[in-house]
Amino acid sequence: MFFASKKPPLIGLDISSTSVKMLELSKSGSSYRIEGIAVEPLPANSMSEKNVVEIEAVGESVKRALHKSKIKSKFCAIAVAGSSVITKKITMPANLNEDEMEGQIQMEADQYIPYPLEEVNLDFQVLGPTENNPDTVDVLLAACRSENIDDRIAAVELAGLTPKIVDIEAYTVETAFQTLAPHLPGQSDGQTVAIVDIGATMTSLNVIHDHHLIYTREQNFGGKQLTEEIMKRYGLSYEEAGLAKRQGGLPENYEPEVLEPFKETTVQQISRFLQFFYSAGGDISTIDHLVLAGGTSCMPGMTELAESQIGVPTTLANPFQDMASASKINKANLQADAPAFLIATGLAIRGVENS
Repeated sequence: MFFASKKPPLIGLDISSTSVKMLELSKSGSSYRIEGIAVEPLPANSMSEKNVVEIEAVGESVKRALHKSKIKSKFCAIAVAGSSVITKKITMPANLNEDEMEGQIQMEADQYIPYPLEEVNLDFQVLGPTENNPDTVDVLLAACRSENIDDRIAAVELAGLTPKIVDIEAYTVETAFQTLAPHLPGQSDGQTVAIVDIGATMTSLNVIHDHHLIYTREQNFGGKQLTEEIMKRYGLSYEEAGLAKRQGGLPENYEPEVLEPFKETTVQQISRFLQFFYSAGGDISTIDHLVLAGGTSCMPGMTELAESQIGVPTTLANPFQDMASASKINKANLQADAPAFLIATGLAIRGVENS
């Protein structure tokens, strides 16, 4: 199930390669309020990139995050990485009802999916009428190897939670974009915005044109490479290097000899990402705005460096900017963590809208 059901309030639960991020929202009118939030690190080697390796270890981290957040809900929305999902836009007759469409997709799915159908979870969503053809509709078909979903569900259930939605990370970013758009020049109407989410081991590019996702790409690159360089340079363990990276206390040569070269490399990766997009053959040859997200994007001066070298107005993602928060929420931590919570925010918004 990628595009799933309605029921009680759902926690947005983002299981990344190195941490668990948990967020619960409520909604009043058009405004969201943060009711609970937590970040919990994952044990080393419990994930491989974004796939669960150690189900029990991941489940324990989810349980600790749930306890830390004081969230009472037992239902959640989770997501799988785009790299483990096959998506394809197909056209179908507009006069089919949902059951007829599902039956036809099941019969024809083997044309689009390179795995035996008994090994995948398959879902679809009608996007709307096909341009220039009122007799057909565009349908987004999504398929993921069942084991990738089952391992996530098993870990979450060990923590006492029940997943009600399994989404795709790129589409959670599209959902979360509604929290960023009001703060972009022109509120992004008709504009093309590139969101680069730089995590610990994976960086993703999601391009949104006029509020709709039009392109996504992932590659192996992230803050773990900086942590490993700190380990090697200063003789620290991985845990010590990660702590020093976040809290400071490294020698004076850290910034000029380690941090600045890594930031330059990161901007080069972003630029390369955008070149892939431009060469993909679409009609769009420029972007209007660049948004950096993910924990690694919080490096000091990162947005300024990206803007100066790429030549595009650049901001740091803050999905919490217009949100109120419950009194128990630590406001300072909230702003520090915000850029890393884009996927969890998209899931939590779906959780509110489906409640």
